[in-house]
This record gives sequence, C-alpha cells and structure tokens, in this order.
Amino acid sequence: QVQLVESGGGLVQPGGSLKLSCEASGSIFSINDMGWYRQAPGKQRELVARISSSGITDYVEDSVKGRFTISRGNAKNMVYLQMNSLKPEDTAVYYCNAHAHTIAGPRTVLWGQGTQVTVSS
Repeated sequence: QVQLVESGGGLVQPGGSLKLSCEASGSIFSINDMGWYRQAPGKQRELVARISSSGITDYVEDSVKGRFTISRGNAKNMVYLQMNSLKPEDTAVYYCNAHAHTIAGPRTVLWGQGTQVTVSS
C-alpha cells in the first residue's frame, strides 16, 4: 500500500511558526516532484509550494513567498513545509502531494489525508 502521511499541524498564534512533515511509504519505485496544497473552508484547493526530485523549488504561491519554505529530506521520501510569520488567512487543511512511480504507473498521483493548520489568537 502506497501512502503519504502528514504531521505537524496545529493551532498557532499570528506571527508564529509551524513545520509540516510528509512521509511517503509503500511500494514506490521512485518519487518525482512533491508539493503542499491547502484548502480553506469554502475555497478551492490551491497549490502552496512544489519541489522537484532534485530538491529545486519550482513553485511558491505569491501570498506565502518569503514566509514558507519547502524542502526535501535526504532520503527523498520526505517533504517539509516550514511556515513562518503565519497569518489568520493561512488557516486551512494542508495536503501533501506527490507524483511517484509505483506499481500503478510511472506518474501516480498520491495525496495525504490532510493536516489542519489554524492561525488564531
């Protein structure tokens, strides 16, 4: 079974920081790009940041530039999202995403279950 498991969400005050983690496991031959999406209540899911298999950040959403940093772990099956200077508008469920070569195909789309981030005083 192939899965992505996120951790690190929670409640934080405005201006605070959180670090989200996501680990891919299961029958995965290789992982290509990985990313973080978020979905706030009543809004569509949006891409926050994406990173290539070689560790190059190839997308960061404008509203989080300079505050959020995406990175890959040395083992390449981990992706992180360091979130600083958090704002109430960052409140959302954050989802890990990956494109991986699995037994289902060379570019299987994987999603985590989501982790809640709430920014409130």
